[in-house]
Amino acid sequence: MSIMNIGITGLNAAQTSLFATSNNIANVYTPGFNREVVVLGESKTSGVEVGAVNRQFDRFVAERLNSANGNLASLQAYKTQANQIDNLLADADAGLAPLMQKFFGSLGDLAGAPAEPAAREGVLGNASSMAAQMRSFDNYLHELQRTVNGGVRQEVAQINQLAGQIANLNKEISLSVAATGQPSNSLLNQRDQVVAELSSRVDARVTVQDGGAYNVSIGNGQPLVSGDQAFTLEAVASAADPERIVVAYRDSSNNLLEYRENQFRSGALGGLMSFRSENLDKIQGQLGQLAITMAQSFNEQHREGITLAGEAGGDFFSFGAPSSFSNANNNSNASMDVSITDLNELSSSSWDLTFNGTDWLVTQRETGQRQTIAPDGDGNLNFGGVQVAINGTPEAGDRFRVNPVQRAARDFNVLITDISDIAAAASNDSGDNRNALALQNLQSARVVGGNASFSQAYGAIVSDSGNRNAVVNANMSAQQGLTAQLKALQQSESGVNLDEEAANLVRYQQYYQANAKVIEAGMTVLETILSIAR
Repeated sequence: MSIMNIGITGLNAAQTSLFATSNNIANVYTPGFNREVVVLGESKTSGVEVGAVNRQFDRFVAERLNSANGNLASLQAYKTQANQIDNLLADADAGLAPLMQKFFGSLGDLAGAPAEPAAREGVLGNASSMAAQMRSFDNYLHELQRTVNGGVRQEVAQINQLAGQIANLNKEISLSVAATGQPSNSLLNQRDQVVAELSSRVDARVTVQDGGAYNVSIGNGQPLVSGDQAFTLEAVASAADPERIVVAYRDSSNNLLEYRENQFRSGALGGLMSFRSENLDKIQGQLGQLAITMAQSFNEQHREGITLAGEAGGDFFSFGAPSSFSNANNNSNASMDVSITDLNELSSSSWDLTFNGTDWLVTQRETGQRQTIAPDGDGNLNFGGVQVAINGTPEAGDRFRVNPVQRAARDFNVLITDISDIAAAASNDSGDNRNALALQNLQSARVVGGNASFSQAYGAIVSDSGNRNAVVNANMSAQQGLTAQLKALQQSESGVNLDEEAANLVRYQQYYQANAKVIEAGMTVLETILSIAR
């Protein structure tokens, strides 16, 4: 090979190096860009050759960073929603605690003057304020449920869009390899960036196939991307509870199969699912349990009293009735009627029931505890302080969701409108205050779950919410530190250092000029030889 050809190989190598360095500098702030490095090697004849233009990408570090970002996104989504509840419950002025205290305080005033209209007006006024706040809390929590439903729909739409992008990039990369013999670094960067975005929304697991295509799976291993094909998720009403939006996919037979909510633990989608099942459902149930217990225990005592007209007292409060849902996939048309039977055994949880053809498997959703029960002599099911009457004939495999307390606070109202209907007495004596005292004593009675007073039960709601928020904040702080460390590690390998690239720019420019001098020297030698020959 002549000296000129050697110089030309050097020019080509310098030009490629300058191109890579310029590309690095131009993309220093481009998300997902990986620094490019030119690999030079000695030619088999003479001179230099460009072996490859490699991107500095560490798959192991990238996978760890994606996982960390997914966990962080999950905690952030959880925290965003949980803060709304914590701020509401922790507000001393807007909370239920002062209103309950005022209500029972007004019953003390009534006991001091059982026939006084002002004292009776005070009881009704404070009862109405407390009931209004109870309904307001329930409405706020119900709106949060709807917000989570909307968030799940949005995340599913984003996941489907990102999955489609990965499938398209798989195809483009394959075409790039077929055309040039090697994949485009730009397309590889774009695909890894989309995978990183997908990991921040859902726990996505990537496997690299022969040829370099990415296959992506989620949940229990269900494929989301296979080569250039993307599978679509759907946000649908749960078959177990139509008020709850869950994630599902269609199998090859076009059957719609739901993912279990606990299959999503990472990403923003996992954060929303975890918040709903661990926090929102529990607080909504605790509030409903408090509303039912207060209403029923107060009504029972109020019926023991005598009004100013000498009549037996009636119900003082109303509350939302328990509800149940038949699974949309059941084979029968059986349904359930639910009633509260024992306040001491009543919990804040909802229940899942499955019929095996003879007995019932009852699962407490809050704890996951299971028990098998048989119907009583009347064909009813008794568990957890409730009685379930079965309408119709269920078939083996049928499932039902029972919500004894979840929306009880929605219809928490004061039924009495006439102050004379307050049953403060235990006899027809207008000065009798014994039932008013008994009603006031309910304030300290441990009637909620058989072990807590009303104020203690509400305090437990506030405390549980605060504790969960504290745990999320602590986990989030630790996760932010881990994510920052992995990001720094990834940037040290793949990130662009402007100072280093500026130095490379000067170095490769000199490299180019030196090879140009080689060619110039070669031309001078050639001209000298030609002049001698003449």
